[in-house]
Amino acid sequence: MKNMMIKVWTRMMYPVKNEKGAQSLEWLGLAALLILVLGIISQAVDTQKDGIGNVIENILKKISEMVG
Repeated sequence: MKNMMIKVWTRMMYPVKNEKGAQSLEWLGLAALLILVLGIISQAVDTQKDGIGNVIENILKKISEMVG
């Protein structure tokens, strides 16, 4: 009986302790976020004729207005 309970407990707790899968999902999420941010920045730079300095200045200006 004790052996059977140990097997059941192990089967129930193994998915909870699978941290490699969770870590992989975190890295995939970070990579997707980075690609999204780079895509947004590249679109902003592509439509601006003044250059990247002006784009960065506008972004920082908007962030400072939002923060206070």
